[in-house]
Parts: sequence; structure tokens; C-alpha cells
Amino acid sequence: MADKNKAKDQIKEEIDEAKQSTELDMAPSRTLWGDAFQRLKRNKLAVIGACWIVFMVIVALTADLWVPQTLGSPTEIDSTTMTQMSRLPPSLEHPFGTDTLGRDVLCRVIYGARISLAVGVLATAISTLIGLVMGALAAYNGGWWDTLIMRFADIFLAFPYTLFVIAMLAVIGPGIQNVFIAIGVLGWPSIARVFRSAILSVKENDYVDAARAMGASDARIIVRHIFPNSVASIVVYATMNIGGAILTESALSFLGMGVIPPDPSWGIMIQDGQTYLATQPWLMIMPGIAILTTVLAFTLLGDGLRDALDVKMKDA
Repeated sequence: MADKNKAKDQIKEEIDEAKQSTELDMAPSRTLWGDAFQRLKRNKLAVIGACWIVFMVIVALTADLWVPQTLGSPTEIDSTTMTQMSRLPPSLEHPFGTDTLGRDVLCRVIYGARISLAVGVLATAISTLIGLVMGALAAYNGGWWDTLIMRFADIFLAFPYTLFVIAMLAVIGPGIQNVFIAIGVLGWPSIARVFRSAILSVKENDYVDAARAMGASDARIIVRHIFPNSVASIVVYATMNIGGAILTESALSFLGMGVIPPDPSWGIMIQDGQTYLATQPWLMIMPGIAILTTVLAFTLLGDGLRDALDVKMKDA
């Protein structure tokens, strides 16, 4: 009797093992990006950064629906009440206080987020596009192409970046459109170097040689085979670069070379509030916190993406 029970238990265990093996075989395999997303979700700091970015984007995009009715206009000045409303401290009616012209600081911070995020994304898109093309030409063709493009990038990198942007804006003039053009056009060398290094590490792989042997064109090899296996480093760098572009725009606006008043900008708000730092510190602190948290959020997300897309950390 005992032998029969033992045999039944053994058969049951074999059936359970067979079921588990079948379930594992039928489980859908995840791609690199699927694995990366799972690892990214386990990074709490990256998730916090992503949530803050999503929150800022939603608030900035929906500002027209609720901000003017609750906080007033970010640019219009009411001359009849300007004296009474000037530099009021934070309160329930004005959570971030008011500025020297009686405008609500929270309202201007929200609309300033729209400008800063737009400049960050558009400038990064321009610099990334130029950097991808230049880096691909340098790495894939090699030879004099590589030498010419990399020496051209060295010329750009030889100048202090912010001073280079200021010089370009002095020629083409200030304004939000010129700001993201200047930041984008002058920010490509570092991205080109990163993409060049990524391509050099994968272009000699067997699948690239096989595609070349089958008669695939250089453009097809770059787009279909090299770029998908090199894009991870660019995604990480571009994410961090958005925060850098936002910081650059704020610095340019602070120096009077960026957004033109009365349009709200975090840099302009800090410039206006620096005179009253000792008596009305909220005029500088509130936009400063907005810059700090937004740039930090993009940095945390970029760090999380770097760890998530690192295949060496797959089992970590």
C-alpha cells in the first residue's frame, strides 16, 4: 500500500513539473525593451522622475483650461490693482505669492513650464537628429569622413557651450524659436561622439557582415541593423540632455538672451526676483524649485534608463 502511494506521489510530481515546463515554454518572450521596462519599474528614483515629468507635462498642456480662471493671466497687468497686489506673500488665493507687477507666481511658473519643456524637447530633437547623421557618417564610412566630422566636432567643443549659444543668439536675436534652434544646432557634437562609439562597437558583428554580403545598401544596414542595436545609449543621453537644455534656456533668459518678456520663463522670474531675495524670497525660490525638480527628474530618469538598457544588468 505504501509503495502504491509513493508511486502516485511520484507521478503527481512528474505531472506538475511537466505543467510548469509547458507554461514556461508557452510564456511570451520579452524583447530588450520589454526587459528594460521591467527593470525600469523596479528603479524607484527613475519612476519618481518619470511621474514628475508626466505631471509637469499634463499641467503645462492643460493650463489654458483652468489656470486663467483660477489664477489669472500670466502676462496681463491690471494697473488699477497692481499696487495692492504687488509682491504679496504666499496664501490660499496665491499659493506662490505675486510678483512685482501683481501677477500670480504659480500661474507664471506653470506657463513657464510649457516654454521650458518645449525648448528642452525641441532643442534635444534637433541636436539628436544632427548628431545621429554625423555620427553615423563618421563611424560607418571611417577614413577621411571620420577625421573631418570629428575634427569639426572638436571645433564646436573647443568653445564654452553657453558662450557659444549666447554668441549665436547675439547674431540671430533672442526669442523662444531662436533659443531652441541655437541650443539644438550647437549641441550635436557630444551626441555624434556617443553614437559614433556605439556604431563602432556593433558594425563589425556577424549580422552586419551577413547583410553586407547579401547586397544590402549602406543606408539599409545603418537603419535596419546598426541603429536598432545602438539606439539605447542615444535614448539615455537624449533624456539627460533635455534637462540640460532646460537649464541652458533658463540661464539664457536670466541673462536677457532667451525668452522675451512678458512671456513667462523660469529664468526671467529668477532675474526679476533677485533684487527682492532678502525681503520677498518666494519670487526666486519658486521658479528655482521648478528648475531644480524638473532637471533632476530628467537626470533620474536618464540614470534609470541607462541601468535598464544595460544588458549586463539583466540578471541584477
